[in-house]
Formats: sequence, structure tokens, C-alpha cells
Amino acid sequence: MTEKEDRIVAPNRRGEDSYEPSLRPRMLNELINQERVTQNLAILIQAAKGRGESLDHVLFYGPPGLGKTTLAHILANEMGVNIKVTSGPAIERAGDLAAILTNLQSSDILFIDEIHRLGRAVEEILYPAMEDYALDITIGKGPSARSIRLKLPRFSVVGATTRLALLTAPLRARFGAVHRLNFYKTEAMEAIVSRGAKVLDVEIDSGGITEIACRARGTPRVALRLLRRVRDFAQVRSDGRITSENAKEALRLLEIDDAGLDDADRRVLTTIIDKFDGGPVGLQTIAASISEEADTVMDVVEPYLLQLGFIDRTPQGRVATPRAYEHLKLAPPKKQQPRLPEI
Repeated sequence: MTEKEDRIVAPNRRGEDSYEPSLRPRMLNELINQERVTQNLAILIQAAKGRGESLDHVLFYGPPGLGKTTLAHILANEMGVNIKVTSGPAIERAGDLAAILTNLQSSDILFIDEIHRLGRAVEEILYPAMEDYALDITIGKGPSARSIRLKLPRFSVVGATTRLALLTAPLRARFGAVHRLNFYKTEAMEAIVSRGAKVLDVEIDSGGITEIACRARGTPRVALRLLRRVRDFAQVRSDGRITSENAKEALRLLEIDDAGLDDADRRVLTTIIDKFDGGPVGLQTIAASISEEADTVMDVVEPYLLQLGFIDRTPQGRVATPRAYEHLKLAPPKKQQPRLPEI
């Protein structure tokens, strides 16, 4: 298991996250937060039902762990249709997509996770399928080759991506509804932890809920993962009831501080502060200093530090902010290194 997969606060899906499907909301009225997205989807669903049509194609984008897959299943449940789940990397050839499309029924939903990773040849098959509900197939080779068009039932594509900029413009244009999912606020995270505790049938007090919610990095997947780990701790070291005290102790053993930072986050911050006087310092230098890949630092560690305002990205490199010094209980440098103006 890589560092990226091993971190308990990493928002990427892990095997254990699929053990408790009941933790996911099944209908729109069970979804916590994301009110803007929920209201727009409710209108979309009601209108499609009123006309007796399939849903328009929908694209969700945003950081991992915020509920893009859950929303796809909610759409299927609200519409009362089947959902076929696949992912961009899993569809390697055009024939793979053709096999999936020809097995769809009327109004079914095809959910494609990490849709930005579809190959170009596969995308070319998907364009007419989404726009004209038709599948163009070439039979034979050379001068005798001929193209036939198969009609497909009207279906809906629901795409999910963490990298909207990597989606090609023609594919993005074929989605009628595009929604961004944002990080959850603390109040919403507390409601998610409370609901998760009820589903898991574990007793938890308000202090325990707050401790877990505040360290979940605004991500429901991380919150539910931490809840399971704290539940284990309370079962083994206590009477099974989660309180503020045993939640703090469990999270301390997991090396997650009160801001949700884990060891990898703190290593990046302390490297910038201790080794490079607070920065600016380049990404490659930071990665080499902590023996990590630069992509891991940029994609896994930096987003949350930027969200908290603990680091800044400048043309010269990364810089630790006064908030980072305050969180680590360190005295800020008396004189910051000069920065070049941004172009």
C-alpha cells in the first residue's frame, strides 16, 4: 500500500470504505449539506419524471470523498431506475464501452467515475451515444468495411471527476448539468458523524461528535473512516461509548491533531519552516527532503494545507504562513525572505 493510500485522512477510496454501504444516504432528503446541488437535482428529477423522460446527462466534479458516487446512486434511486457503475481506467477499448451501452435499458444511468481518464477512442464512441443515443460500429476492414448505426435506449450518463480541467471540451459540452461539490462545514460534518453513529449502532456524546467532525478535513469519507477507528478504540479501551476523552485519545494514537493534520502534513510544514526558514521553497525540494514523490505532496498533502491557509503558493515556491507557525506553536521568523512579484 502506498503512502497515498495508507493515510487514514486521505480522501481517496479505500477497501474498508465499501464495508458499510448503509452509511451512504439513499435519497436526496437524506443528503446533508450541498444545498445548492440538492435543489438543482431535485428540479431536474421532478421535471424528468413529469415528462416521462430519462435524466439529462450530469457531471459532478470536486475533491475526492465528497459524495459524487453517492449522488449518482441517489439519482438512480430517485428516478427508480438501474445504475451501471464503471470508471474511466476500466474502459480500455471502444468495444468495452459498446458492450456496456448495448446492455442498458431505457432510462438507466451509466455512472463513469474518473471520467477524465477515458481514452480518446472511447470518447469518440461516447459522443454519439450521449447526443443521438446511437452507437456507430465499423464492420470489416479495408475497402469492404462498412459502418452501421445501432439505436440505443435513452439513458443518462453521470460522470464524476476530481480534475475537471482534464476533461476534453467536446465531452464536457455534452453534459446538460454540471455541479461542483464543496468541502463540508463543521456543522454538516457533525450531522454526518451523528448519523453514521446511529447506523453503526454506537453510542456517542456531543463531545465525541465534535472531536471527530473537526478533524475530518471537511470530507464525509474521512469522517466516517475516523468514526470507525474511534469506535474500535472505545470498544477495546473503554465501555464502547464514544466520548470526547476517548475520541481525543484514539485520534492522538492515529497522530491526527485538532486541525485534522496527520504526520505527512506536519512533515511538509516542519520541512518548510525548519529547513528552509519558512520558504519560499520549491515543490521538488520539499518532496526530496521528506523522501516523497512530488505528485504525492502536490495532490495529497498540499490541498488541505492550502484550504487551512497554512501555506501559500508563490512563483518562487511554497511559503509557510503565520497560521502554520501558530498551529505548530512556533515563533514566526523576524524577517521573511523577499518574494518576487507575481506576473
